[in-house]
Amino acid sequence: MKQYKAYIFDFDYTLADSGDAIVMCFRHVLDAHGYTDITDEAIRRTIGKTLEQSFGILTGETNADVLAFWKKEYVKKADGCMTENTVLFPETLYVLRSLKSKGIKIGIVSTKYRYRIEGIFRYLNVETDLVDIIVGGEDVESAKPSPEGLLKAIKQLDCAPEEALYLGDSTVDAETALNAAVDFFAILHGMTTDDEIQPYPHVGIGSDLNILLS
Repeated sequence: MKQYKAYIFDFDYTLADSGDAIVMCFRHVLDAHGYTDITDEAIRRTIGKTLEQSFGILTGETNADVLAFWKKEYVKKADGCMTENTVLFPETLYVLRSLKSKGIKIGIVSTKYRYRIEGIFRYLNVETDLVDIIVGGEDVESAKPSPEGLLKAIKQLDCAPEEALYLGDSTVDAETALNAAVDFFAILHGMTTDDEIQPYPHVGIGSDLNILLS
């Protein structure tokens, strides 16, 4: 595989598994508003989209004020349960440390809030200098698949789009890389399948992050 100056990762289902906590938060809001028949799998399939998009997909709701209110309810619930119910995938730290030891710059671009990711890293005692830049949902005007966050990270990492590789688990991540003219590598820890990724430009597909060191 081509050598890149920067590796930029999505967070959920790429570096970490917040799936149980995300389901818990969605269930808290959905149940409170009478949406009790939505499956955990359906919720997990929306991970990576904005909260408003996810609630819209799950319920069919289109009223922006309602979706914004549900988002606030979700965030309030997440403030109390997300951090302690998130785990890094077994290989995550080893792979990030190995890449960093080679002089590769490391970034994260996610729809998840930056403060949430930083809090999870503190909770898990991840060294503060392991990741050079985190661009979260509060740092952009337009969420993925807009290239805004990814291009912002690339600029702050002082590299060109062709010198960066974006790694994620979903078609949203693949679209984001395409829109930013950045190479994409799919890490299928989550719900997205190989067949769903195949139509998008990609330099590789792996079942976990270890493939980056092979």
